[in-house]
Amino acid sequence: MTPDQVFDFGKFAAAAKATDPFEHAIVPGFVRPEALAAIDAGWPRIGKPGSFPLTEVGALSPPVTDFVAALESDAFREAIEAKFGLDLKPHPTLITFRDRCRARDGKIHTDSKDKVVTVLVYMNKRTGGWQDGGGKLRLLRGPETLDNYTHEIEPVDGNLLVFRCTRDAWHGHASYEGPRHVMQMNWLVDDAALRKNRTRHRVSAFFKKLLGGRKAA
Repeated sequence: MTPDQVFDFGKFAAAAKATDPFEHAIVPGFVRPEALAAIDAGWPRIGKPGSFPLTEVGALSPPVTDFVAALESDAFREAIEAKFGLDLKPHPTLITFRDRCRARDGKIHTDSKDKVVTVLVYMNKRTGGWQDGGGKLRLLRGPETLDNYTHEIEPVDGNLLVFRCTRDAWHGHASYEGPRHVMQMNWLVDDAALRKNRTRHRVSAFFKKLLGGRKAA
């Protein structure tokens, strides 16, 4: 699949860039339905919570490989550059998968200073605890409470959230435990930040697999 077969760039172009509570764009159904079904069928079944980089999830199915290529494509980068008035070419990218959510995940936070832009693509079906509020990401006016929010994103159907990683970009979601498929891509400030984040994710993934194996035994 080409990037145009994976993503609906027309929807992205039509979506407004919002500035309240921080710079972001939300695009419902950004992943085309036919691509969504194929990616869902081939999603890496990691079986553990946390973020896993590409190097830690094993061989990818062809639809997921096409999904990754679409995220890394010039067309996607240029669409975000145009929307946010940025030049992202000097910035390296890091892609991570999430397969499952823990009850303690989703606490209010901002993304690290290493990150320039965060992309979240939600690949879940319309079933799960988020129907009752848990797992729906909220864009917050501050760090005090999840109730003070401007937007709430359902983590389903190829919905896309893109935001600039600024000091006021607070976000989080109510507690949810279970499958929650999310593809995240970040443009990072420089190659040193990329190396640091890759190392952190590799170490984290190693211990998740080690502890998961002990628990299974």
